[in-house]
Amino acid sequence: MLAIDTNLIVRFLVADHPAQSAKAKALISGEDVFVSSTVVLETAWVLRSAYGYSDELLSAALAAFAGLPRVTLEEPAIVAQALDWTTGGIDFADALHLAKARGCEGFVSFDRKFAKAANRVSDIKVRVP
Repeated sequence: MLAIDTNLIVRFLVADHPAQSAKAKALISGEDVFVSSTVVLETAWVLRSAYGYSDELLSAALAAFAGLPRVTLEEPAIVAQALDWTTGGIDFADALHLAKARGCEGFVSFDRKFAKAANRVSDIKVRVP
């Protein structure tokens, strides 16, 4: 199994660089690949900031990628939960942080928008100090 970086996933999904995209598709289709949670987080950031992906498009693209037969995520259940919450209005990074906090008494943030959205869709309660 090979661990892959953000740039391979972005090239695979966006196909905006013919040579690199072809290499990424060949590698991801032909090898078993491992994707760490930090790479998923960075991929989401790149897709949103550089390519303008909406929450819905981001969630659909990452879920489809994660479902490929040769792709193994470090924390598939946590990423799946974060993607679900993203479609419910939480920024993916915040959703991932929140999903990783399962088992804690709660989550504390100064971000009121995040707290409001999280408390609407999550069983992990977010409070503002």
